Amino acid sequence: MSWLFGLNKGQPEAPSGLPVQPPPPPPPAGGSSGGGDKPKDKWSNFDPTGLERAAQAAKELDKSRHAKEALDLARMQEQSTQMEHQSKIKEYEAAVEQLKGDQIRVQAEERRKTLNEETKQHQARAQYQDKLARQRYEDQLRQQQALNEENLRKQEESVQKQEAMRKATIEHEMELRHKNELLRIEAESKARGRVERENADIIREQIRLKAAEHRQTVLESIKTAGAVFGEGFRAFVSDWDKVTATVAGLTLLAVGVYSARNATAVAGRYIEARLGKPSLVRETSRFTVGEAIKHPVKTAKRLKSKPQDALEGVVLNPSLEERVRDIAIATRNTRQNNGLYRNILMYGPPGTGKTLFAKKLAMHSGMDYAIMTGGDVAPMGRDGVTAMHKVFDWAGTSRRGLLLFVDEADAFLRKRSTEKISEDLRATLNAFLYRTGEQSNKFMLVLASNQPEQFDWAINDRIDEIVNFALPGPEERERLVRLYFDRYVLEPATGGRQRMKLAQFDYGKKCSEIAKRTEGMSGREISKLGVAWQAAAYSSEDGVLTEAMIDARVDDAVKQHLQKMDWLRGDEEAQTLTPPAAGVAGSGGKMGFNLPLSEAPEAQEVIAPVLEVNAKQEGDNIPPPSDIDQSAEGKNAVGQDCEDAVKAEATTAAESLAPPATSTDSESKVEKEDKTGSSPPKDGTPV
Repeated sequence: MSWLFGLNKGQPEAPSGLPVQPPPPPPPAGGSSGGGDKPKDKWSNFDPTGLERAAQAAKELDKSRHAKEALDLARMQEQSTQMEHQSKIKEYEAAVEQLKGDQIRVQAEERRKTLNEETKQHQARAQYQDKLARQRYEDQLRQQQALNEENLRKQEESVQKQEAMRKATIEHEMELRHKNELLRIEAESKARGRVERENADIIREQIRLKAAEHRQTVLESIKTAGAVFGEGFRAFVSDWDKVTATVAGLTLLAVGVYSARNATAVAGRYIEARLGKPSLVRETSRFTVGEAIKHPVKTAKRLKSKPQDALEGVVLNPSLEERVRDIAIATRNTRQNNGLYRNILMYGPPGTGKTLFAKKLAMHSGMDYAIMTGGDVAPMGRDGVTAMHKVFDWAGTSRRGLLLFVDEADAFLRKRSTEKISEDLRATLNAFLYRTGEQSNKFMLVLASNQPEQFDWAINDRIDEIVNFALPGPEERERLVRLYFDRYVLEPATGGRQRMKLAQFDYGKKCSEIAKRTEGMSGREISKLGVAWQAAAYSSEDGVLTEAMIDARVDDAVKQHLQKMDWLRGDEEAQTLTPPAAGVAGSGGKMGFNLPLSEAPEAQEVIAPVLEVNAKQEGDNIPPPSDIDQSAEGKNAVGQDCEDAVKAEATTAAESLAPPATSTDSESKVEKEDKTGSSPPKDGTPV
């Protein structure tokens, strides 16, 4: 763009591909074109040739046809040059900014390092100051503690000195007080003795006068009281109206006191007999005032209850069911016709439904029931007779009739002739016999026992019906298993209210299998088995009762039943002289159980020859009747000694002569003949 300013005009334009020649350098500063004496100015060194060439070039360019393109090209070159300059300027500015950023970053890093160092210095200074402060505080504490200890020691020493001084002062004061007290007592004693010696006659005269005055006063009081009481008694006796009124009042007072006491006793006994429950009665269906107040809902349900079936929920043998149903019907008709009730004895193993049937019988017949146990009678002692009479008096006041159920009756109704019972228990038994001597239309007596052979003969005489509740058979066991399976398993599982579910298996088939496996078990044991199934389901994680769980509980119950039977068998064997062999069936044992007995001969057959020989030897050694004491005590003593000796010899002989369990009857008989030398008696009667 130099041609615009007249530079390089008239000079040929350099080709675009060649570099532009630089302008000639300016003349040296010291030279001059005109001479050395002329002054130098800013135009002295100007060379106009360049302008001339530029003007010449501009003219040539204007004449050329490519002037416009050259102008555009020159403009573009100028713009590109400017853009390059601007880019360089931007690059320079970016470099400057980067340098500034680097410088700022370096400064920030240096500042951060400086701050870190300052922070470390401050922390070290703070720690050092804290350490110094703690040391100063600890020194102060130690000094304070030492000072406190010194003060405490000084205080203790001061207190000890003060205490010693106080003790010394008190001891000195006590000593002085004691001396003064001794001196005072001595002086008073001397003065009192001197005064008494001087006034002895006066003192005696005063005592004599006081005694005479007191005697005179007492005599006058006695005379005055006698005169007053005498005049009053004379006036009372002379007035017959007062005497009559007094006697009548005292008589009426005595009659009122006696009548009130007896009336209160009679009213109390009446209320107790009508409303109270005797102490011997454990459970009853009769309403009492206390129970009606405590349980009003239960009382209302009892009033609205209807007669139930006597065998509802009771599973028995068909023949036994028919018999007890006849008893229930007869009892109901007896109550309706106001007839005389019959007394019943129910015996058999425990858990066979005796108590349950007694309650059902009372409910079926519309009677009240009361349950008492024989074990409650013996501990009452002398009060047993009164309690027994209260029971029967209370039973006689029932309007509906009372079924008196005595559970475990053999506990106090034992034989009076052979059993060793106390006098109180004997008196209670006699009272029971007295109240049950005749048939009654007020109460019905139902006895239950596991050992009826222990009853007194008078008790057996009062029994009208004897019912044997034996162990359930196969059909009864299956009915019981199904009953308790429905009650304890199916109903809770289908009700949905309890956490219990039942796995899928054939329930009827399983109940039949369980009934076969539970041979010899009672109804109570089977009911406990149903409770065990329910407990097994509750103890599981998911609450599902499976067939394996049922079988496991049945196996446990069977094992426990066998263990109980082993214990019972051991008791039975202990009561016999010859232990039975295992695995051999025999006659039935007590309480309805079939216990295995041995096939060996009876103990009576074994020991009878030995007892006969011993009896003959003892008979030879017995002295004549004249030498024996004929008194009752002598007879009893001799008889008891003989009986003890015979029993001891019988036991020894039985132990030595008892054959093994595997021996036969013929071998045992041969051994007995060889040892005793004679054959056993045919009747086998023991001595």
